[in-house]
Amino acid sequence: MRDIFVTVVVFGALLLVFKHPHYGIYLWSWLGYMNPHKLAWGFALNIPFALMTAVVTLTVYLLSKEPKRLPWTPETILLVVFLGWVTFTTFFAFYPQLAWEQWDKVLKIQIMTLLTAMLITNRKRLEGLVWVIALSIAFYGVKGGIFTILKGGVYHVQGPATTFIAGNNELGLAMIMTIPLLRYLHLQAQNKLIRLGLAASMVLTGLAAIGTQSRGALLAAAAMGGLLWLKSRNKATTAIYIVMAVGLIAVIMPQEYWDRMHTIKTYQEDASAMGRINAWHTAFNVAKDHITGGGFEAFQAPTFGLYAPDPDNVHDVHSIYFEVLGEHGFIGLGIFLLIGLLAWRTGSKVIRECRREPDRKWAADLAAMTQVSMVGYATGGAFLGLAYFDYYYHLVIILVLTYQIAIKNTWGTLGQDKPADSGASQATRLTSVFGRSA
Repeated sequence: MRDIFVTVVVFGALLLVFKHPHYGIYLWSWLGYMNPHKLAWGFALNIPFALMTAVVTLTVYLLSKEPKRLPWTPETILLVVFLGWVTFTTFFAFYPQLAWEQWDKVLKIQIMTLLTAMLITNRKRLEGLVWVIALSIAFYGVKGGIFTILKGGVYHVQGPATTFIAGNNELGLAMIMTIPLLRYLHLQAQNKLIRLGLAASMVLTGLAAIGTQSRGALLAAAAMGGLLWLKSRNKATTAIYIVMAVGLIAVIMPQEYWDRMHTIKTYQEDASAMGRINAWHTAFNVAKDHITGGGFEAFQAPTFGLYAPDPDNVHDVHSIYFEVLGEHGFIGLGIFLLIGLLAWRTGSKVIRECRREPDRKWAADLAAMTQVSMVGYATGGAFLGLAYFDYYYHLVIILVLTYQIAIKNTWGTLGQDKPADSGASQATRLTSVFGRSA
């Protein structure tokens, strides 16, 4: 029954894409973050829904009257440069077959990320994207939060198999990244029931993140929670939600959980932690010897045999920073970090210019909450190998689009589609918003 339901929904949504190409971005995001087909048990499990959606969306977009332009900003330029660099390093990868398979996945993610920047052209579309991303992950947050309460925090909360968020660590980080987006939607909602639902989702998602029993998620939650309070427009309300979540965690989580978290202070005695540190040394040594790094999937046993302080301790790198460093060298890491820093700067510009204007306060809220989400990723990602997670790149694009819509694109401020301008004024406006043709 689940298979039939998911298949009908996907193909029904694909029909809408032919009329509204940006719906393809929503559908692709829903499939990529919630992975509903992975919750089925039959034929739908292995149907390439995401690939089908990407092909249909791209084809319809090229045939549509949508502007065929990418907003050329420092962030989007660097995303293209980063894709070019990882393509170059793949030619020199230690394990070519594995590397090209991973490159194919990264290529698809980056194409759809850039397509997002081309199709999400006004506030209404942008908020639709935020709703899809937030609710897709919040599905596991609400479900996992209730599970944690019912089971007393004894069992780990896990994600759908064979996805970016399959493991408890990965799911925990994704949920931490989602709480600020839920808070943004909560700030914008006018309906009391919707606001109540979003508030409950935030608390349950925070509880579920802790219920994953991921130490990285705990550190990310601490960093995200503090900045969430500082960045929030209504600090009193935010503080109430944070206190509620912390109170539930203190009451529900068993002693075994606190014992596990305590090992953060005694990492020298933890085999998993020492394995990660060994992998980090390996990444540094590879990058030091190879300007292109080892290519995608470089962290294999032979690599450890040549570059690790402890050659027999083969361990996943578990860090976005050392993952990029080991696979694409210092140049790759520099580009990766610069993308995030420039996106942060763009978000700060939006906050500075829009926070005091009632009509554009939404943009300041979205920029602030997206920055909080990025801090969660930057903190938790230090202990997880999620460097190519599409969620992070969507956050970058959300900041870029918020700036384009709220500051450079005045008609998009009200969430309306482009008005019927004269040919000259229309061309001038599009050139101003989107830059030169891609």
